[in-house]
Amino acid sequence: MREVKAGLVKDTVRDLFMEANYVIGEDIYDKLKEEAEREASEVGKSILKQLVQNHDIASRERIAICQDTGLAVLFIELGQDVRIVDGDFNEAVNQGVREAYRDGYLRKSAVNDPLFDRVNTKDNTPAIVHLEIVPGDKIKLLATPKGFGSENMSALKMLKPADGVKGVRDFVVETAVKAGPNPCPPIVVGVGIGGTVEKAALMAKKATIRPVGLHNPDERYAKLEQEILEEINNSGIGPAGLGGRTTALAVNIDHFPTHIAGLPVAVNICCHAARHAEAII
Repeated sequence: MREVKAGLVKDTVRDLFMEANYVIGEDIYDKLKEEAEREASEVGKSILKQLVQNHDIASRERIAICQDTGLAVLFIELGQDVRIVDGDFNEAVNQGVREAYRDGYLRKSAVNDPLFDRVNTKDNTPAIVHLEIVPGDKIKLLATPKGFGSENMSALKMLKPADGVKGVRDFVVETAVKAGPNPCPPIVVGVGIGGTVEKAALMAKKATIRPVGLHNPDERYAKLEQEILEEINNSGIGPAGLGGRTTALAVNIDHFPTHIAGLPVAVNICCHAARHAEAII
């Protein structure tokens, strides 16, 4: 049994949320530069170049990429041979979020009640944690600050099995096109197919983190990813919704077994930054 101090978990969470809010992944950065060269619209090309410049400044100056520094979402794989000592695991995670948003000068966007009070918690906690127990003695943490310009454009639909591939494709494209300029395109579209309501939604969110250009290993799903991406980019929405071909950078599909009577499909939309950072303790 390996012992890991709660303080190390706290420090790692703090560093991850600061990094994710300051620096985008190389895959996204390279894709934006690539699309800036390919974009036919002069306005779209200009916007893509501005996005690259914005990311350069944020990374260099260690300031937030965007004013919406998101709710703190974490995917954690906790090794079953790990024992947390010298503190509470959940409190360590939340204290890490507090310190990141305080010390990193990141906007605090969490409210304590979703419907009635809606009073800011003033430290961006509580974090939303998706925990999975896995073999081994390591802890893998993946932090993704989720802004709500894009989160608000996400959707879920319980299709009928008979709706098939066309039903899935139409729903995903419709969701992305309906979003228009709101999620700050070009977007990354995560899609979860199967499982249950919550499983599909969780898969869709995690799919937004998959590196751009890495497709589903099942060639049928990979083909569907490409078909949906093509349709979205043919919509003409373009960068910032001002016209052009680069409406989406990627469509990433994950899938899971489901009930004989159902076909759950969730779409989670992410802005062009697709912010995330990960570490292994």
